[in-house]
Amino acid sequence: MGDKTPAGLRMLDKGLGMLAGVFAVAGGLALLALTLVTGVSVFYRYVLRTPIFGTEDVSTMILTVIVAASIAWAAVQNGHVSVNIISLSAGRKVTRFTDLLARTVSFCVLSFASYALFVKGSCGMPCGAMTSSVGIIHTPFYYILGLGMGFYALLILTHLLIGLVYWQDEDPNEVAD
Repeated sequence: MGDKTPAGLRMLDKGLGMLAGVFAVAGGLALLALTLVTGVSVFYRYVLRTPIFGTEDVSTMILTVIVAASIAWAAVQNGHVSVNIISLSAGRKVTRFTDLLARTVSFCVLSFASYALFVKGSCGMPCGAMTSSVGIIHTPFYYILGLGMGFYALLILTHLLIGLVYWQDEDPNEVAD
């Protein structure tokens, strides 16, 4: 990011990068936990011939944490799929508008998804939001997914604002061809 970026946006972008690291650590620990649960489950099922009740529920909830962490980490690393065909046929004069539109729509969709996850998660057991076997309440996992989506929405908003600062120049957050 260049000198043109306001200090507040630069700090926000850097802070989001550090927060993505926290998501990555949480996702890595969840991945380790999933590996252990799967290994123990396979050992008990096929070696001891005694399957452990509820491991599928636990695995599903751990996968939710992995997905939330992956959303946040991939957002910072530009790991989400993007197809930048417009820049091949049109220059920066066009992509500054398409970037603005795409980021605005993305921010709105991600914000709405985050909001919906928090609303749905707050219902919890009265709405039947629990696993079928063991009865793990989904509420914290909805919240974790909501945080991942909210993080991505905030990152998109930050990139939108930085894109406006660089309206006449090359956007530092535009995905390279």
